[in-house]
Amino acid sequence: MLLTIVLFLASAVAIYLACDYFTNSIEWVGRHMNLGATAVGSVLAAFGTALPESAVTLMAVVFGHTAQQKDIGVGAAMGGPLVLATIAYGVVGLALWLNRRKLQRADAMVQVEHGRLSRDQLAFLAIFVVKVGLGLVAFAFKPWLGLLFLLAYGLYVWREITTAETDAEEEELEPLKIRPGHPTLFWAGLQAGLALLVIAFASRLFVTQIEHIGQSLGMAPHLIALLLSPVATELPETMNAIIWVRQGKERLALANISGAMMIQATIPSALGIAFTPWRFDHALLASGVVTALAIIALFLMFRRGRVDARALAGVAGLYGVFALWLVLTGAV
Repeated sequence: MLLTIVLFLASAVAIYLACDYFTNSIEWVGRHMNLGATAVGSVLAAFGTALPESAVTLMAVVFGHTAQQKDIGVGAAMGGPLVLATIAYGVVGLALWLNRRKLQRADAMVQVEHGRLSRDQLAFLAIFVVKVGLGLVAFAFKPWLGLLFLLAYGLYVWREITTAETDAEEEELEPLKIRPGHPTLFWAGLQAGLALLVIAFASRLFVTQIEHIGQSLGMAPHLIALLLSPVATELPETMNAIIWVRQGKERLALANISGAMMIQATIPSALGIAFTPWRFDHALLASGVVTALAIIALFLMFRRGRVDARALAGVAGLYGVFALWLVLTGAV
């Protein structure tokens, strides 16, 4: 257990440091591609940081040989959106509140494109409802519906890139860590790629330690994948959020989370629907309900056009509600 705790902490530190390099480089990549901050966060950063969770689902549902292994993949596909919709958004709110004096903010209001984020929540909710609905029924051609989820993500990326506006005034970026000055796309991409390799390795190590902790607590494998593993695999998005918010760039942080949520709603779901029966038990269904409630709350916040950091932090409480429900019902 001591070794597990040491590896747990070491991998968390490695993820944070690698995310610092990744956020630094991905902004330069976006600058060279002439993309605005929202598209950088929702497409480039989200695709990179969502790889660990998608890899967990891929390995479990495609290469898993037992029903238990495939259940882990389904749990991961449902746990990712749950963690992002609650803990990740909550971390942004908390980080902004704690850094409001450092950022010289008169208040703790979140400065983002509220209309765009509200539309993202609505699009995610529509896809997510279909995703959960398919977990309640069984029919012969259900595996083929996974292709529709891949198509949905492709349309999302196309919309983000074609409708995103570049910043009217380009803000000064921090020097690229491995190549100060005005780096070329090659050096920015190289740093991003190396950072992603570290993130992927450290995230996998982190997930393994989480699984060991869950097993020592006597938790079922699919519950570990649903409740604990996503906290680890979504750690890159959370770390990115902390780094960007401390720099006063909550627009990038929230776009990263929003884009990662769209990936988690489509790609892991497509894999799960195609390679497993995709049938939900009470725990999986409850996670879907809590995730949907969090998304509805976020949609209402962003639609108003004014979001207080404390209210955003409060969304994380829904994850606690779900964990408490698991304990009270004896699922854990």
